[in-house]
Amino acid sequence: MRDTAPVRGHLPDENPGFVGRRTELERISVALTEHRLVTVTGVGGVGKTRLALRAAHRVADGYPDGAWWTDLTPLDGDRLLVALVADSVDLSDHTPGMATTGLCRRLADDRLLLVLDSCEHLAEPCARLVTELLAAAPGLTVLATSRRPLGVEGEHVIALDPLPPAGQDALELLRRAAGEDFPAAGPAGEICVRLEGIPLALELAAAQIRLQGAEAVRDQLGSRFDAPPGTRLDLLAHTERVWPSRHQTLRAAIGWSHELSAPLERLLWARLSVFRGPFDLASATAVCVGGPLNRATLPGALDGLVRASVVRAADAAGRHRMLDTIREYGATWLDRTGETGTVAERHAAHFRGLARRAETEWHGARQLRWYRTVDAHHTDLRTALDRLLRTDPDAALDLVGSVAFAWSCRGRLREARDGLEQALLLSGVRGRVRARALWALGVTLVLQGEFGPAQDVSERCAREARHAEAAEQAGLAADAGYADHAGPRRGSVRDRPGDLTLDAAALAGLLALTTGRAMAAYVVVGHVLDAAPGGPADSAARLRCHLVRVFALTGLGRLDEARDRALALRDRCRELDEHWTRTALEYQLALTGLLEGDPAAASGHARAMLEGTRSLGASLGVALGLDVLATALAAAGDGERAADVSGTGEAYWRSTGQPRRGLPGLRALHEKYTDTVRASIGEPAYEEIFVRALTGLPQDGLDRALRGPRYG
Repeated sequence: MRDTAPVRGHLPDENPGFVGRRTELERISVALTEHRLVTVTGVGGVGKTRLALRAAHRVADGYPDGAWWTDLTPLDGDRLLVALVADSVDLSDHTPGMATTGLCRRLADDRLLLVLDSCEHLAEPCARLVTELLAAAPGLTVLATSRRPLGVEGEHVIALDPLPPAGQDALELLRRAAGEDFPAAGPAGEICVRLEGIPLALELAAAQIRLQGAEAVRDQLGSRFDAPPGTRLDLLAHTERVWPSRHQTLRAAIGWSHELSAPLERLLWARLSVFRGPFDLASATAVCVGGPLNRATLPGALDGLVRASVVRAADAAGRHRMLDTIREYGATWLDRTGETGTVAERHAAHFRGLARRAETEWHGARQLRWYRTVDAHHTDLRTALDRLLRTDPDAALDLVGSVAFAWSCRGRLREARDGLEQALLLSGVRGRVRARALWALGVTLVLQGEFGPAQDVSERCAREARHAEAAEQAGLAADAGYADHAGPRRGSVRDRPGDLTLDAAALAGLLALTTGRAMAAYVVVGHVLDAAPGGPADSAARLRCHLVRVFALTGLGRLDEARDRALALRDRCRELDEHWTRTALEYQLALTGLLEGDPAAASGHARAMLEGTRSLGASLGVALGLDVLATALAAAGDGERAADVSGTGEAYWRSTGQPRRGLPGLRALHEKYTDTVRASIGEPAYEEIFVRALTGLPQDGLDRALRGPRYG
């Protein structure tokens, strides 16, 4: 973000190599004051994204509700367009119903700038979405980048040309990219003219200058670009289309970089094109090895592509990426080699395996690491899922069932639900994979407040779990040579519920809790836990059942027992370094403190919960935690801080797209104590503080809320 005062919204950091474009920046700034949709058009590699980002940073202060960035390059279709835009404006979208409705509601009363980057492959869906959003949100302004206009009524188009080839800006870009101060006259100036001032082409040339020198690059470009078209390796595909001359120049420049790459680098370039998001060395190795490109040779080939600026250097997390234009070029070569399907299958298999490992290691010390890994690879997990839905629905069900719970925790409920419902419909597989997917779908539906459909899925999950475990137990018995043909003996090991049944019970208990039926929740998990002896943290499913029982005891008023069980479970979670359940237990302990009349303890536990939910990036959890903290502060008589925390909580609730929710007992306490402090400090003072927190930066409000002692 910028060095100036913080503003609402999110924009990526600017590229420090930005050069020139003063006239274009001024045109965009003026256009954004006069038009609600401004689209920057131009060929690939001309600098549309950089210019839009620089312009957004320049004008962000003029939008009270922020400037927000959406990169559309990861999408391979429009099915998740709204979900991606919603996520980019911090709408976690926990609501059911039409996706666009929640997004329109989120933006309706705001004055903000929404930047949609790289719309060309989704021009028509983007046009429909922008039209609907502009109609629903009078204070919305949209800045788009695309290779062609969106065609929306009222759209103002700014066509972006390359940098003037003989001007100072093109030369300065080449200097910065190459790390060398060239004179205006000489090889560097000739290179700028030869490449027509196209920024991406100049960057590729700069990489070769670092390797060979400016004179060698000038000579190579001259001989290559002056050669007859038939002798070039331009890869000017789609010959039935007439490419603009500058697009041909860019493709020729990329083709030149391709020719200069070593054979293994070319092969890796082609295979890396299957990644739609950032990738690390481990993923590149898993997907791209084969033939001469093996585990020993791949790192060197990757380093060569980085030196040539074909692949971006690794970020602080060790992740690389390719610009979309370069990725498209590699994909065309991959198609020519006949490997497109094979590499896509390896890509899908790799991310299916990653998803399964993440689920396996969810229960334990690596939970947070895998949670963040799933989040970092989200784009390629979606890409793999979309392919498997077309080619292998059973594998798709396995993949999405493995990551859907993590997606839901992160607030990606619509994506989790969409993937699960599609895979369950297309896949006919029975057993463990299906039971797990039904459980994940049930949790998603409960979090969306869809209690009717959740009840149906909960019942299906329980039936599938029993079916799967019976089949597995029968298979084990048959393998051991002692199948009981008269049926399982009552009380035998074969008769005990396994993790699938435990999770089905936890789902049924969660649904009962959220609909105010604490006794039903207590009975359903208690019945299964009694039939499946073992430690409370022996598995993730068992831990979830014990968590539901703690909340049920709280709802039944058995507070001493609930607190003791919660503290014991929390200590076990600390030993395991388990984060998700520990955070939920802090919420329960905060609620117990309120019910016992100990607001100081409640505040401490609420802050501990907020620390956990913030580390998980769970906006719904943050909203719930702020509510219980605001209630505790109000119970302690701290009206001003209660108003501040409550206003911040409202901001987070709005980011989920739904009204305030929570356990029935907490809602009653919140209303009771809030009414008291409103009266004590006065309604006008309370409202002023509340509105200031609501309209301020949510993360600043969360920081203020966390200032105070944690408990236990």
